Amino acid sequence: MTERAIPISSVVVDATAEQLVLDVLRSGQLAQGPMVARFEERFAEICGVRHAVAVSSGTVSLVAALVALGIGPGDEVITSPFTFVATINAILEVGATAVLADISLEDYCLDVDAVDAAITTRTAAIMPVHLYGQMADMVALPKLALARGLAIVEDAAQAHGAMCAGRAAGSYGVGSFSFYATKNVTTGEGGMVTTNDDAIADRLRVLRNQGMRGRYLYETIGHNWRMTDVAAAIGLPQLDRLRENNATRRRNADKLTEGLGDTEGIVTPRTAPDRTHVFHQYTVRVASPAGGPDRTALCDRLTRRSVGFGIYYPKTILDYECYRDHPRVVDSSAARARLAASSVISLPVHPALGDADLERIIDATRGRR
Repeated sequence: MTERAIPISSVVVDATAEQLVLDVLRSGQLAQGPMVARFEERFAEICGVRHAVAVSSGTVSLVAALVALGIGPGDEVITSPFTFVATINAILEVGATAVLADISLEDYCLDVDAVDAAITTRTAAIMPVHLYGQMADMVALPKLALARGLAIVEDAAQAHGAMCAGRAAGSYGVGSFSFYATKNVTTGEGGMVTTNDDAIADRLRVLRNQGMRGRYLYETIGHNWRMTDVAAAIGLPQLDRLRENNATRRRNADKLTEGLGDTEGIVTPRTAPDRTHVFHQYTVRVASPAGGPDRTALCDRLTRRSVGFGIYYPKTILDYECYRDHPRVVDSSAARARLAASSVISLPVHPALGDADLERIIDATRGRR
């Protein structure tokens, strides 16, 4: 008998969201309006910042953050080679140069010493990527940025509600979030830029609205970066459940770690003592001894047991020709990033999992029936 499939992610749109979407549709105000304003206000509260500016996608949120900071041609932005390409694409879109520093295998985020070594006279910003739901070292990196006069742009696309040293993702410098379909909060597509800087927030709001301060009052060359009220209506109720859902993700992660912690060749995720992980993904690393089972064998076992999985990410940015040969992508030593890319695999951890699902995930990963 075929076992019921356990998906790597699960999207739940509840009755409250359905009603809010219906209210928007009936209102006739489908574009950016009062629902977006409510979504922004609530998200700012969660991040502990004065401003949250909604935009049309996570990639746009990165681009908008860089533009609002005045970063462009001639500037360098230090970021991770182990990330989704949107991180790099945003830097290149504004005309800046992406300088790739290696990661730490403890959290798969930027290594502070590697960032320090990559700083030049042209460096304008550090863009840490809070990967898999755990923030980068946002104690050391902001100190480094402050000492060198650099901006911080947090790529927090996977870190809604994550914490470091008592502060939320998105509260250091300028934060950037994605609400893509698989994220811990989703609007289908959408993004958010967070900041405590009144001037940056003001610039963001003008830029996203075709450069208009008011109707036909153009102040700058702008863009259509607006979020729709329909999208905000989908996401708004999820913000009220975010703390609970993230806690469920952590409980599921704890159960997976308990069941997998002594498995030979499997390195389970670690949470740094000063951080609160929100487990957008539960990512293990296959580190088997020579001749032992490899990642491909693990993928085969999971497939046979109908357990979904994902490999985020199968290559580093530098392993793609279009980036490796790009004149504005600066190579660096990325040995740890390449090791991660060749060995990580993410297992289901989302709130829809039951105890039986978690047991099957553990059994399939360990190779037992």
